[in-house]
Amino acid sequence: MQTQRALDSHLPVTKCCILEDLALRGFLKLQKGAGNPFKVVRSEFAVLFTQVLAQGTKPLRGVDKLDLSIPAGEICAFLGPNGAGKSTTLKMLTGLLAPSEGTAAVGGINTAKDPIAVRRMCGTVPENLGLFDSLTVLEHLRLTGDIWGIDRKETWRRSTELLEALALTHGAHTFASDCSHGMRKKTALAMALLPNPRVLFLDEPFEGIDPVASKTIRDLVVMMAARGVTVFLTSHMLGIVEEIAQRIIFIRGGVKVWDAPVSELPKALEGHYFDLVEAPVKQEMAWLGSGR
Repeated sequence: MQTQRALDSHLPVTKCCILEDLALRGFLKLQKGAGNPFKVVRSEFAVLFTQVLAQGTKPLRGVDKLDLSIPAGEICAFLGPNGAGKSTTLKMLTGLLAPSEGTAAVGGINTAKDPIAVRRMCGTVPENLGLFDSLTVLEHLRLTGDIWGIDRKETWRRSTELLEALALTHGAHTFASDCSHGMRKKTALAMALLPNPRVLFLDEPFEGIDPVASKTIRDLVVMMAARGVTVFLTSHMLGIVEEIAQRIIFIRGGVKVWDAPVSELPKALEGHYFDLVEAPVKQEMAWLGSGR
C-alpha cells in the first residue's frame, strides 16, 4: 500500500502531460472531472508510439501482394533480412499504416477502416519499444491500465504478477532512461500483456537481451499461444524461432517466398533461410589476421 500511495502521488503530473499529448494525436478522448485533472473516457491505443510510413509506389514498394492467414493460438514467425518489409507489415496489421492496395484484417476487422477496434484486441511490442524515459517501469504499467480503462485495483494486481513473472519487481521504480535494454524490452512486453490481448505482435523480442530474459519471454509466448492467443513475431534469432514457432513465413524484398508449418521445413531453419532469403557472403580476405 505504501508503494501504491507513493506512485499515486508521483504519477499525475507526468501522466496528464502524456495523456494530453495522446489526445492531440487522436488516440484518446479525455474528459476533465472534479478531483481528477483528466479522465480517459475512451481508450484507443495500447502501445504508446506512432509513426506514419508510406509504402511507396512501384517499383519501390515496401510490401507487395502479401497474403496471410493466421489462425488463433498460433505462433507465427515472420522472417526476412533488414529492409524486407517486416516492420511495414506489422504497421499495416496493427492499423498504423493503411495498405496502398488490398486489405488487412485482424479478428475480422479491417485495419484501415477501423484501426481503433483492431488496437483494442492487440498487444504490440514495437522495435523501438515506445517507452517514456521520465516514467518508471511500474508507472508505464499504471499508465497502460488507465489508457485501457482497466480498474485501478485490477491494474495493480496484473502489474504485480507481470513484474514477478518478468523478474522486474526489483526494478519497478527504475526510470526507463536508467533501465538496461533487457529491462526496457520486458517493460514493453508487460505493457502489451496487461490488457490481456487476443493477438500479440512482437517486433524482434529476443534481440539484445540476456539468456534468462530470452527464456522468460519465450515461455510467456508459448503459454499465451496455448491459451488461444495468436502471436505474430519477427526475429533474427533463428534458433529460438525454430524452437517455439509453429509456422514460418519468409519475406524478401517485400514479397513472401515461403509460408508453411515448421514441421514442413526441408532442413534446419537456418539453412532453409540461407537458401531462400539471403545467403552469407563469403570473402577469403587472406590478409586478415596474417602477420605484418
